[in-house]
Amino acid sequence: MHLTHLNARGEASMVDVGDKEESRREAVASGRIVMAPETLALLADGALPKGDVIATARIAGIQAAKRTHELIPLCHALALTKVELAFELDTARSCVNVEARCRLTGRTGVEMEALTAVSVACLTLYDMCKAVDKGMHIEAVQLEHKSGGKSGDYQRPGSDVEDPIVTGDSAAREISLGVRSDAPGVRVKFLAELRERVGESETLVELEQLENCDVAGLKAALAARDPAFDALRERRVLCAINQVMANDSARITDEDEVAFFPPVTGG
Repeated sequence: MHLTHLNARGEASMVDVGDKEESRREAVASGRIVMAPETLALLADGALPKGDVIATARIAGIQAAKRTHELIPLCHALALTKVELAFELDTARSCVNVEARCRLTGRTGVEMEALTAVSVACLTLYDMCKAVDKGMHIEAVQLEHKSGGKSGDYQRPGSDVEDPIVTGDSAAREISLGVRSDAPGVRVKFLAELRERVGESETLVELEQLENCDVAGLKAALAARDPAFDALRERRVLCAINQVMANDSARITDEDEVAFFPPVTGG
């Protein structure tokens, strides 16, 4: 077996990927954090001292994936086109299952980015919950699937990455998002208190349903679907497209991820 990160003298070196052909690459990793049942119940009810635990862990995981090259010495800096994290509250095992999916078109794979995203998301869950449960532990961080590149596809035996994990509003409850059609569209997420106000955590909207392909047009289309979405038009509600802050005139395109959320405070 040849280790590509070692040169002829056995020294660590960064692999030169300049001559490789670009291809669509994707990786899915998973892990979980096990906690006391009482802690999981507090998390499900949104009653932990630091606030919206899942939303914070999701952002942390996305940020970690984008900065993997700063954490793992021999990783390349990659222009990721997609980072998605999902969470499941599992009452049977008293844990939160975390899954990360990373994607790009490039010359090297994204396995480390997916694994880093899961690891940091789990660490963030620990940080958000440690005030009430210091006995939590993180386990089973592993690669589930990878595709693209010279080495081809890999699928962990027994895993099923086509069934996405979704965030639970309460323990052992899953939200059905429907199946993405072939029509261009965006995934819209509602974070923190907005989830309760609009009655769901995320939804899919096809671009053909929008009069204008911008944030204002998206708000109008959602309000036409259900008056509860009028809450998105309040001045205090913030918006981000692919984790970048945006205003009503910002354009949205196919496969964008749009998030609406109230002002966030630290502490």
